[in-house]
This record gives sequence, structure tokens and C-alpha cells, in this order.
Amino acid sequence: PECFCRAQCTLQHPEELSVPLIHVAKHLDNLKFRVWEKMQDAVQYTPVTLDPNTAHPNLIVSDDLTSVRRSDEEQELPDNPERFDVHGCILGSEVFNSGTHCWDVEVGDCTEWDVGVMTEFSQRKGNITSRSGIWCVGYYGGKYGTCSTPQSHTLLSVTQKLQRIRVQLDWNRGKLSFSDPLTNTHIHTITHTFTDKLLPFISVICNKSPVKLLPLQCSVRVNQIS
Repeated sequence: PECFCRAQCTLQHPEELSVPLIHVAKHLDNLKFRVWEKMQDAVQYTPVTLDPNTAHPNLIVSDDLTSVRRSDEEQELPDNPERFDVHGCILGSEVFNSGTHCWDVEVGDCTEWDVGVMTEFSQRKGNITSRSGIWCVGYYGGKYGTCSTPQSHTLLSVTQKLQRIRVQLDWNRGKLSFSDPLTNTHIHTITHTFTDKLLPFISVICNKSPVKLLPLQCSVRVNQIS
């Protein structure tokens, strides 16, 4: 005959584990703010970007539209009305017709360049320096100068080599100022009653180094409310 045995066991009470609680406030408090702080290192904002449709065929624009360099070889590009065809120039994509605007340009070791603004509907084809509508400062032949076309360049008394140019436009007040952001030194101010829309203007004649538009430096200030 088959025999069946009944097994009996007594369950022990599980040991109570001492597990510390997660400090939720420590990890989640102001999470959005702290994530935004860390993202500043990865995300940059450039107030002015380049418009590749205006670039002279010898100019090569970076993929992020913030840098331009000159090449000895001319690219095969559409000869659209917006594109410069004689001078090595390019315009920014932003259009200004009021307010104040500021952007920094790194010229580095480039030996011939111009930085400033140009009216939106100024002629891009042919010799642009013979027509009105460009206001800029530049470096050529080892000397710095300023230009308000169609007038010729006027020399500036700049003693230290410039690496960066800060362009400050006050459209309503008719002021275009240039300064060195590294030394906070004023370079030159052009006064003119602007009536047309303006775009950032850059001319690159040398192929030694690129000219770059620099991102803004963001900062955070926290005010504690008592």
C-alpha cells in the first residue's frame, strides 16, 4: 500500500531589512534648473548666422553657418541674384530694421577682412564698393580702416592687433559701433540715419584662417527671496 506523509513546516518571519529612504527632494528639487545649467555647456546660441546663398563662390561656409573661409578654388554654385560674384563677401541671415543688436566676430590671423552691415537690397553683383549701402571696419595691407561706401577707406589708429570685433548696431539712433571685446576698447563709431533694412556683412580676402561668428556667453543669476 502507498504511504503518504504529511510534511509540516513553520515559516520564519522575514528579517526586517533596514533600507534607507531615497532623499527625493535632494534628487528632484530644482531638477529643471540644474538640467538647464548643465545644458549650457552643450547648447550654444549665436545671435548672427551666415546665409550661404549670398556667399561668393570662393567662400566655404561651415555646416553650422557660423564660420567662413576663403578657398583658392571656386565652387560651382547657382548664380542667384543674392550671391556676390566679384568680392569675397557673405551676409548674415538676420535682418535688422529697428532696435539694438550685437554680435562678435573672430578674425584671428586673417590678414584681409571687413566686418559691418549692408542694406538688404544693395546690389551684390559687380564692384559693390562703388555703391552706397555698406558700413564696416576692416584690415588690409597691415592697417585698420573704416569704410562707408562709396567713400574710400579711412585709416584708424589701432595699435594692438585685433583678434575679435564686437559689432553693436542701434538702428533707431543711427549708430554702428565697433570695439575689441577682449580689452573693452572702442575702435570706431559710424553715425548714419538708417532707412533701409540691414544685414550683417563680412568680407574675407585671405585664406590663412577662417572668420567666425561667436556664440553668446550665457550666465545665470539666482536671487534668493526671503
